[in-house]
Amino acid sequence: MALALRRSTAPVAAARPARRTAVIRAAAVSGEVPDMNKRNIMNLILAGGVALPVGGLAVPYALFFVPASSGGAGGGIAAKDALGNDVKLKEWLKTHPNGDHSLVQGLKGDPTYLIVNESGIENFGVNAVCTHLGCVVPWVGAENKFKCPCHGSQYNFQGKVVRGPAPLSLALAHADVADNDVITLSPWTETDFRTGLEPWWT
Repeated sequence: MALALRRSTAPVAAARPARRTAVIRAAAVSGEVPDMNKRNIMNLILAGGVALPVGGLAVPYALFFVPASSGGAGGGIAAKDALGNDVKLKEWLKTHPNGDHSLVQGLKGDPTYLIVNESGIENFGVNAVCTHLGCVVPWVGAENKFKCPCHGSQYNFQGKVVRGPAPLSLALAHADVADNDVITLSPWTETDFRTGLEPWWT
C-alpha cells in the first residue's frame, strides 16, 4: 500500500508543447532587373575605386626606374663655394693657381671641378660623381688625374675615363663668367669633345 501511495504522489512530468518550426517565406522576386546603364555605372565606380589606389602605388614605382634628367635649361646657375657663396672669377684666381682642380657646387647640387688655366678657367666643369657607383672622385695633382677611392676608376685631367670599372667619362657642364664676374654652370648638351660621342648625361 505504501508503494502504491508513493506512485500516486510522484509528480507527473509536464507535457512538452509541440515544437513549431518557423516557416520563412521568401519575398516574391520582383520583375525589375537593373538595366545596362546602371550596371555600367556600378562597373565604372568599381574600376575607379580600384584604379586610384593601384595607380597611386604603380606610378611612383614605375617612375623609380626612369633615370633622372640632367636638369637645368637655358640659363646657367651660379657655382657655389663650400660656404654657399657665389664663386667670383677674380677672387677664385687669387687662391687657385694655374692647373688647379677645385670643387664647387654645380648643377643639381653635384660637386663639380673648376679647372684653372693660364687665362682664367676652362670653359667646362667636370662633374665629380664617379660613373661606376657614384662616389665623389678626388683630383690627384701628383698624377695629373682623377682617381676614385672606392673601386679604382681613373679619369684623365679632363674627366675622360682611362681605367675601369667606370664605364663612362665624368659628366661635363659649361663654365662661363657672367657680367658680374660670377662663374655660372649650365648643362652640356653638345658632343663630348673628349670622346666624340653624344653626352650620356643628357
